[in-house]
Amino acid sequence: MEVIQTQRHRHPDDDAVALQERFNKREVVVFDATPIYPSTELSAEQDVFFYRTPAPETLVPYDIPIVYEDADILVADKPSFMATMPRARHIVETATVKLRRSTGIDDLAPAHRLDRLTSGLLLFTKHREVRGAYQTLFARREVQKTYSAIADYKDFHTPVLWESRMEKTPGEIQGRIEQGDINAITSLVDVNPLSPGEQQAMEDIHGKQKQLARYTLAPKTGKTHQLRLHMWAAGIPILGDPVYPVIYPVDAEDMNIPMHLTAAQLEFIDPLSGKPREFHTTLTF
Repeated sequence: MEVIQTQRHRHPDDDAVALQERFNKREVVVFDATPIYPSTELSAEQDVFFYRTPAPETLVPYDIPIVYEDADILVADKPSFMATMPRARHIVETATVKLRRSTGIDDLAPAHRLDRLTSGLLLFTKHREVRGAYQTLFARREVQKTYSAIADYKDFHTPVLWESRMEKTPGEIQGRIEQGDINAITSLVDVNPLSPGEQQAMEDIHGKQKQLARYTLAPKTGKTHQLRLHMWAAGIPILGDPVYPVIYPVDAEDMNIPMHLTAAQLEFIDPLSGKPREFHTTLTF
């Protein structure tokens, strides 16, 4: 079977001419980087490396400010609507791909991830030799994370500890809180009503609102949608959340109306130097 006959593509411009051009540029190779051609005969067990043109994606109209950078790591402020890394229908419009292109660092890789709709601090490693050390730091939950969320004002005697059992079925958009052993813990650190200027800024985006407040949250565990679920369960769903309490269709997404949940602070002991590190978001909301 000829190689060119085996290829499937998703991009409307990725036609036979575009495919042939890849072969002409020697961009189609086998495992040892040897270029092959459309008429090359292969055995069933041979791997072919063939990079397709990504499918068209919706442009995310926001920059990714770099908060900090040294020889080993880069910390950036991911905007809402931008996925952390390539996956499914989000490939090019992701923080990883955009930062690789803007910095020219091909080995740039996230040490952790944020939900696509969550904005804020993301730590990237700049070369493979240090990647494992920082990824392990996050995997072991040795990083203290603080989030900021905007929601209707509700008076709490802080600090408050929210403890629940959360489950999420693959393929379903919403998670849920169930009876059972606790697996999701969030500390509500404090609640501060927005100033008149901040309130107006939110109403300029979302329309008239009740008095809003900024909630400082410190998750002790890392369940999917944990902060969003805990806020909803407390009767204060996060402003702009398109999933809790009501699921809005994806095609109704408006990038001018973000969800106001931000990864605001990261604190940890650096695994290479042993020194304390602390980073703060530059995002206002």
